[in-house]
Amino acid sequence: ERSLCNDKTNGLTLCFQDWNVTWYTPHPDLTQCFQHTVLVWFPCFYLWVCAPFYCLYLRFYDNGHISISSLCCAKTGLCLCLAFFGFLEMVYLLVERSRDIESHMVFLLSPIIRSLTMILAVLVIHLERLKGFRSSIFLFLFWTLAVICSLVPLRANIQAIIDEGFSADAMRFVAFFTFFSLQLAQLILSCFADQRPATLKPAFVKVQLVKGYRSPLKAEDLWSLREEDTSEKIICDLEKEWAKQWAKMQQKLHKEQSSGFCLLRTLAKNFGPYFLTGTLYLVIQDVFMFSIPQVLSLLLGFVRDEDAPLWKGYVFAFLMVLLSCLQSLFNHQYMYTCFTVGMRVKTAVMGLVYRKSLVINSAARRTCTVGEIVNLVSADTQKLMDFVVYFNAVWVAPIEIALCLFFLWQRLGPSALAGIATVILIFPLNGFIAKMRSKLQVQMKYMDGRIKLMNEILSGIKILKFYAWENAFRERVLGYREKELNALKKSQILYSISIASFNSSTFLVDFTKIAFAMFGVYVLIDEKHVLDAEKVFVSMALINILKAPLSQLPFAMSTTMQALVSLKRLGKFLCQDELKLDSVERTPYHPGECICLPLFSDFPLRGSLVAVVGHVGSGKSSLLSAMLGEMEKKSGHVTVSGSVAYVPQQAWIQNATLKDNILFGCERKDSWYQKVLEACALLPDLEILPARDATEIGEKGLNLSGGQKQRVSLARAVYRKADIYLLDDPLSAVDAHVGQHIFEKVIGPNGVLKNKTRILVTHGLSFLPQADLILVMEDGEITEMGSYAELLSRKNTFADFVKAFSVSERKESATHRGNASIQTMEAISDTEQEQDQEEVGRLTQADKAHTGRVKLEMYVDYFRTIGLAFIIPIIFLYAFQQAASLTYNYWLSLWADDPVVNGTQVNTDLKLGVFGALGFAQGIAVFGTTVAISLGGIIASRHLHLDLVNNVLHSPMSFFESTPSGNLLNRFSKEIDAIDCMIPDGLKMMLGYVFKLLEVCIIVLMATPFAGVIVLPLTLLYAFIQSFYVATSCQLRRLESVSRSPIYTHFNETVQGVSVIRAFGEQSRFILLANSRVDHNQTSYFPRFVATRWLAVNLEFLGNLLVLAAAILSVMGRSTLSPGIVGLAVSHSLQVTGILSWIVRAWTDVENNIVSVERVKEYAETTKEAPWTIEDSPLPSDWPRSGSIGFQEYGLQYRRGLDWALKEISLSVNEREKVGIVGRTGAGKSSLALGIFRILEAAKGKIFIDGINIAEVGLHELRSRITIIPQDPVLFSGSLRMNLDPFDGYTDEEVWRALELAHLKNFVSGLPDKLNHECSEGGENLSLGQRQLVCLARALLRKTKILVLDEATAAVDLETDNLIQSTIRTQFEDCTVLTIAHRLNTIMDYTRVIVMDRGHITEMDSPSNLISQRGQFYRMCREAGLV
Repeated sequence: ERSLCNDKTNGLTLCFQDWNVTWYTPHPDLTQCFQHTVLVWFPCFYLWVCAPFYCLYLRFYDNGHISISSLCCAKTGLCLCLAFFGFLEMVYLLVERSRDIESHMVFLLSPIIRSLTMILAVLVIHLERLKGFRSSIFLFLFWTLAVICSLVPLRANIQAIIDEGFSADAMRFVAFFTFFSLQLAQLILSCFADQRPATLKPAFVKVQLVKGYRSPLKAEDLWSLREEDTSEKIICDLEKEWAKQWAKMQQKLHKEQSSGFCLLRTLAKNFGPYFLTGTLYLVIQDVFMFSIPQVLSLLLGFVRDEDAPLWKGYVFAFLMVLLSCLQSLFNHQYMYTCFTVGMRVKTAVMGLVYRKSLVINSAARRTCTVGEIVNLVSADTQKLMDFVVYFNAVWVAPIEIALCLFFLWQRLGPSALAGIATVILIFPLNGFIAKMRSKLQVQMKYMDGRIKLMNEILSGIKILKFYAWENAFRERVLGYREKELNALKKSQILYSISIASFNSSTFLVDFTKIAFAMFGVYVLIDEKHVLDAEKVFVSMALINILKAPLSQLPFAMSTTMQALVSLKRLGKFLCQDELKLDSVERTPYHPGECICLPLFSDFPLRGSLVAVVGHVGSGKSSLLSAMLGEMEKKSGHVTVSGSVAYVPQQAWIQNATLKDNILFGCERKDSWYQKVLEACALLPDLEILPARDATEIGEKGLNLSGGQKQRVSLARAVYRKADIYLLDDPLSAVDAHVGQHIFEKVIGPNGVLKNKTRILVTHGLSFLPQADLILVMEDGEITEMGSYAELLSRKNTFADFVKAFSVSERKESATHRGNASIQTMEAISDTEQEQDQEEVGRLTQADKAHTGRVKLEMYVDYFRTIGLAFIIPIIFLYAFQQAASLTYNYWLSLWADDPVVNGTQVNTDLKLGVFGALGFAQGIAVFGTTVAISLGGIIASRHLHLDLVNNVLHSPMSFFESTPSGNLLNRFSKEIDAIDCMIPDGLKMMLGYVFKLLEVCIIVLMATPFAGVIVLPLTLLYAFIQSFYVATSCQLRRLESVSRSPIYTHFNETVQGVSVIRAFGEQSRFILLANSRVDHNQTSYFPRFVATRWLAVNLEFLGNLLVLAAAILSVMGRSTLSPGIVGLAVSHSLQVTGILSWIVRAWTDVENNIVSVERVKEYAETTKEAPWTIEDSPLPSDWPRSGSIGFQEYGLQYRRGLDWALKEISLSVNEREKVGIVGRTGAGKSSLALGIFRILEAAKGKIFIDGINIAEVGLHELRSRITIIPQDPVLFSGSLRMNLDPFDGYTDEEVWRALELAHLKNFVSGLPDKLNHECSEGGENLSLGQRQLVCLARALLRKTKILVLDEATAAVDLETDNLIQSTIRTQFEDCTVLTIAHRLNTIMDYTRVIVMDRGHITEMDSPSNLISQRGQFYRMCREAGLV
């Protein structure tokens, strides 16, 4: 009978020390006691130690309950069988082997421990089932360890059967094989997932990839984020921490300098612990990475030693592959952790910026434009994500470099110092280049400027088209772009120098300089130094490891520098001054006073109507802002009792349905809703909206007229049922009769707000007698206060003001209600009539994701833009670079195999010279390829950006109404950035790796031709996995791009309407909206990077099969192969795992980013307006000379299929004639102006100016020769002079003369910079009236023969209005003037008045004749109190 241990006296010691049994033998084995103790206990020890921690983890995660399934029953049954076997073995040992057991009680422990462990495994299986865990990595690892540890006894038992026969110990053999089979069955079962609990969503990656491969993914195929990745969870925790940091910063003097650091500290506190787990994976990965060269050394030693037993070669080969696989697993687990943290950081920062934009005060808002805020959440958050991914390289890379040099010192002795010297040289040069490149980060500044300008162009596109200013602004955009590209070009050339100097690229280019320095010094300092295969290829493997940290370090440092700049920018924004909550003391509503300012102390405001009057810029709007807490309080106090509703001077309309704009987050109550619509005169508008109140309103209310926007804004406030109403001139933009209706039904003593406190800023004198209190403002002070009668009796400023502009107070309610219309509405065509309401009312086109793989023509377009002259040299340079690399490596293997004669190798100087020359040639080729691709990329991006700008500026107005500005801004920022940097970088990487892979395959096939049998199927499998992944990845990238646009659109909208959002107290609802949009974007981003990790792990395992093939074939053919060629083949095959993943990653990056080309070129196919100029046009240079206008059966439609906006208009306007155009809202007044300027093209008929058909004239030739003073006064950021004359076509004297005539000379003279006064975005640092006067100054400067005034006096007080009218009468006396009038008194002295109704001219004659005819014009005059 066999004893349990070979040496009973000292058996346990021999368990671990009998190397004659385990190593120094042709038939290795482990000692019996090792097999019965350590191999049995190790898996059990793992389960018992980890189980308590795993149970604790399960306690905090509950995914629901899984009912008992057949899989669960099978696992439980097998575990119980294994436990039973353990007890049987214990009984067998006690009965049959009692004498052996007395000496070694330790053997009795093994079956007991094993049985108890199986019972613990059963408990874990059922605990996981109760917690809803479908599969268990914890138990999978346990069964894997158990099967691996049983492989040695399995081999021993098979060997025993061969040596002794089965009958020698049949019982033991049967028991062992049964036990092993049960363990193996458990391992197989643990690979399968149990059924899904009802509450759990499917696991993503494989299912999603299969779905994405079969058909293009859609947004609804994606699953929602995990709770810990949602905005609400992330920002909730972060906000508290940031609030503490912000409170501390308020006490510091230099808070702006420390703000970036504080933000970093806050992010580190919140995301640091999870990030550190990733760092642990990185450290473990490094341990495996440095073990591989040591095993390669053993393998090459084995090839050199002809007496070594063959099994050792196989062990080394398998060990090398195992270490490579483990390195891959831990590396990708680290990358997964980093990307997850990066995603959370991005979500957190976006959330903080959004919340901050809701609370910054007006002074801070002037310094942070909408474009800059959008750039913070697009570009800067991306920089922070990159920082998270690459930050560890900053400290890990130097440690990896030190370890590499330590192991090289072991191989080459002091010669490794040559490598150290080379590295020391690399750092300062790379540092210097990095510093120079960081100085070139000014491209960010130019990009900011370009995006900001584009945002303004898109906001004011209608004005640009009216004035024909597109070219001036196009040149400004291209000026920024040119500076941006010049900075980028310099940066890329410096980067190429950095790469070429030391080949420190990520393109797996060998570090020729370090290898040359080390081997050169090694052979030169002592002729007895011999370069054999082990020294050469282990050193090369270490130098290959050195590549990653040396290439990552400059990149990581540069990313860190960029991230610090971004942190500073974000910190600066997050530290902007906020609105002080104590500016206004808010108290709960109680009867009595609602607003208390010291001025009003003796006046009971509850339920009263307070009117605020004064000239332009006297501070009326500022008074309301003070009540809302929007102004900085210097002294005194404001108390507001109850809720507030606010109607701003310029209506802020959301890109949502009309209904959503009115409800504004409130619950719909039908009866009240209908009452509000009726009171605000919106019912007629609903009749002609395609889907009534379900019609979508474009961004900034693009498809509503000014009056409709103001009425929607008012309806929003009225629907609120607030206690206090602050109304900032809501009646200015509406027609007189509509204004009268609204005053009576809403604001006046009998309106729906009669019991509320109303503070009304107004220019309309007719409403003042009904006000309970009137405040007269001048230069920011209230100069008079009292009722209408009181103020008149005082005979002060107010009395003079009224006397000058008073009109009769006779009023009659309108007998006809005019039909409302939409300004430029995208609505139903004939085929759409039967669609549901939601579809019918849709206006804006959501950003659509293309589906399927990127079309080949996109690549062709991109490369065609670069040009063949660049592409052919690039391919040639890459081929040359890789040929040099292959020759250089092969030369090294020949050198390593050189025979040693008398302890030396011959011709070392020659070999070293050739080696150095090949390395130098490679460096030159690398520089050439990187520069060529970078310059080619810049050429392509310049053309693509130019085309995009041209396509957008040539688009008609309908395009801007249906395309959200967020979509367009996304093209100009993110997509252009991808074309600038990402595509060239991806191409560099992909070409570099493809050629490197070719080189590796040639080397492996040279060494072991049989490897070709494995290379071919691996290539096919690789191609399959790659196509499988790229299909899904591209679609996810598109979905992510598409879901990014709404974030920017929402940010844009929020910043513009922040005062309304704050006044209504809707911040929390808007925050939830922003959260949902960010989450929706991350829903497609998260699976994209998880899929990338899935791909990388699969590919690296494929690559490891090639390593295995090369190593095993080298071991098998060691009699015919030299150590040099084996070292060359195996060390190169080790690089394949990295090369394969980088190729697919680079390929995917290129394909993902070529989507940007697709999205930028999208707008080339949209409809364009007519040409701006017509060559060889016979148009006289002084056209129009007289200014006569003729309409010939002119008809206009906003879109085919819609009702006619103008119907067969025939009309002639003589030169120098002054024509007023009047009519109800929607009668077609503005359509006439749009037709004259060809903003809309004629559907039928013609318009002639001075006898020339305007349809035959270039758009710019037409628009630059006639002038409009538009309804909305739009200014652009830049100097006041640029706003008046962007082409610099007039002298300063002419500009000053125009300002003087526009009554702005005194104001502009008083400014410190005069004409160079910087206007803020949208001209917000000027009052609305002043902006209107700037528009008048533009008209005076152009002084064309035809002037169109489109409701231009709507926002101006009566005195300013009088000034404007007198200026127009005197300065445009010899011009033809068409005025679209609201205030009928302005056109009473005109030559003719045209009355329009529903697209027809109903009346046309002189004002006096029309009044005497007592028709529609007479009725309108009577309503306005003029007759």
